[in-house]
Amino acid sequence: MDSPTMQCQTAARAATPPTHSVPTVRFAAMVAVAVLPLYASQTLIGPLNTSLHLGAWTTLVTALTLLGYAIGLVGLVPLIDRLPNRPLIAATLFAQIACLALAAMAPLAMVFLAASFAVGVTSSVVQMLVPAAASLAPPASRGKVVGNVMSGLMLGILLSRPLASVIGGTLGWRAFYAADALLLAAVTLAVVPRLPDVRPVHAPPYATLLTSMARLLAHEPVLRRRALYQGLLMAGFNAFWSSVAIVLARAPLGLNSNAIALFALAGGGSVFIAPLAGRAGDRGWSKPATLLAHAIAIAAALMATLALTSGVSRAASIAMLAVAAFFIDGGVIADQALGRRAINLLAPESRGRVNGLYTGLFFVGSAIGATIAGPALAHWGWPGVGIAAMGFFVAAAALHLRDSSRGHSA
Repeated sequence: MDSPTMQCQTAARAATPPTHSVPTVRFAAMVAVAVLPLYASQTLIGPLNTSLHLGAWTTLVTALTLLGYAIGLVGLVPLIDRLPNRPLIAATLFAQIACLALAAMAPLAMVFLAASFAVGVTSSVVQMLVPAAASLAPPASRGKVVGNVMSGLMLGILLSRPLASVIGGTLGWRAFYAADALLLAAVTLAVVPRLPDVRPVHAPPYATLLTSMARLLAHEPVLRRRALYQGLLMAGFNAFWSSVAIVLARAPLGLNSNAIALFALAGGGSVFIAPLAGRAGDRGWSKPATLLAHAIAIAAALMATLALTSGVSRAASIAMLAVAAFFIDGGVIADQALGRRAINLLAPESRGRVNGLYTGLFFVGSAIGATIAGPALAHWGWPGVGIAAMGFFVAAAALHLRDSSRGHSA
């Protein structure tokens, strides 16, 4: 039986337009704004609880948003392989705007929780935009295009918490959701009509799309390997970011909420790494670039672990953590850009499903990292978190070295 890649290469190749037609800035802008609400609630938990009296449900706000996102990856993103892309993306974006507006106006806790879940589901539109952009680029420049769009994705993720903290702290949590809805509406109206109308060559039934995902995972070893690398890196990434705000707030560092919001921007500068990593992949340097990304993440985790050791001054500790945050983000972003380039070279008619699978699989790593961060910090302090993060990064590097030694591609 032919693999999914073999079945659709010919039809997709004929439909590929020239590189200059790819509106990467538009895609990046859409992705950055659409992903903002995914993690923003983490910095709004206090005001949300005070206003809506969430009580024991407080910790479920972010969890429900991320659960909705995971469901969207499986239930919505595959539709990009079946339906015309522009109207599908537009409908999902307008649904997200409505959900954000509902969250901003929610009078009751249960209404807000339902809206948060729906916001997560519709936020999966970002994973429609990535393969849509990739489908417009020829293989020789696909890494560059994916890297540029990834810059928007990572910028939105990195800015979501500090923006929510600043807007929520000055105008209230409702203002953040209202502002996000208005901004997303403005970008949608400005950008969507100008997006190329990509139409899948084939339109398999929805049930077939869902059942084919298991076969794609079985037939595409590059997808499995790249998802595993990124899953391990995201585990370390989330272990670091789930704990560092706590460490910054308490003695001996004692930063206030505004200073912590500024610290969260430390990783923001690393978004320029995604286009560079994509270009490295286009030039055939995927393996050394991946190795470098993993090495950088390992070194940064080691620096973070040592930041709070005895003899290190308060100022030096903060500086070391900020530098570590920058390079941890950079290493993870570079690996993800390289991974997305690799998977978007696989099955042209299955890009929605491939991207959904890739993101969903490394999302498991994100959840694992966030889950172990609390116990690690409680039992072994900050060094325990740093060592755990470094362990995940070392595991990703070791697996990549093993695969490379066996001659595996990507």
